[in-house]
Amino acid sequence: MPTWEQIQPYWPFIVMGVNGLIAGWLAGLLIGGGGLIRNLIVGIIGAFVGGALVRMELLQLPVAVTNITNAIPYGTQILISTIGAIIVILIARFLGGRA
Repeated sequence: MPTWEQIQPYWPFIVMGVNGLIAGWLAGLLIGGGGLIRNLIVGIIGAFVGGALVRMELLQLPVAVTNITNAIPYGTQILISTIGAIIVILIARFLGGRA
């Protein structure tokens, strides 16, 4: 069994993977489709898209929403990643002709 000191350098990647899986799963529930691997990939890409939108100030969550999501560990991050994953899915469907 690995120790915490051995796992700690990889912790951001573990959090990103779990976050991506949750965000992709939520996006799949909201707009349909997906599978475990597809949800993971779409969720991780969505995390980058959502994060970029927040950094460019194109996506701002209302204070009432962030008050709720901040009470949940990684809640705001998962919400932003889910929004990004939905955007990724919609763009992929549009480009694929499955609108």
